[in-house]
Amino acid sequence: MGDNVFKRRLERAAELRSYRGAGISAEEEAALEAAEAAEREKRKKVDDARRAEYLIRDAMAQGKFDNLKYAGKPIPGLGEAYDPDWWVKGLIQRENISGLGPKAILLRTEDAELDGRLDALFTEQQVRGMLADFNARVIDARRQLQGGPPVITKTRDVEAEVARWHERRASRAEAAAPEPEPRPSRWRRLWRGTT
Repeated sequence: MGDNVFKRRLERAAELRSYRGAGISAEEEAALEAAEAAEREKRKKVDDARRAEYLIRDAMAQGKFDNLKYAGKPIPGLGEAYDPDWWVKGLIQRENISGLGPKAILLRTEDAELDGRLDALFTEQQVRGMLADFNARVIDARRQLQGGPPVITKTRDVEAEVARWHERRASRAEAAAPEPEPRPSRWRRLWRGTT
């Protein structure tokens, strides 16, 4: 219904504007301009609250608020304290972006995942190289005074980590080794004709 009224108003405005160039008198044109000015004044008198209420009711009638993401659920982060970087943190969380953030936090997460990354390597030389790189980045982050949380990640002892890597690798190889088949009993072997 709202669309029909709007279309009629547009058609009427187009019709009135087309008469201007069609040889209407100056008096009629002045009357049209006065009518348009009165319409503009009338629109200005409607306060913003009423206009907003009308637009909301109109959108509800058109179904624009149906199936919203948080319909009937609390808005996330509404009761938390104001954070000026809320949108950056939300983007990082939504898009699952990694590798961004303070060095201290990145090093903590890398430290937590380091054993798994070491287990994926094949040689002791690769393990030593990765540990040397990790330790160098931890020491470099401690030297930097860029603000943010303090760097509490500890450097790793290369020899101890290599020994742990060998132990984990041996236990995985042992667990993956196939168990020998049980030897059939003597009577079964005789029955089958094998010795």
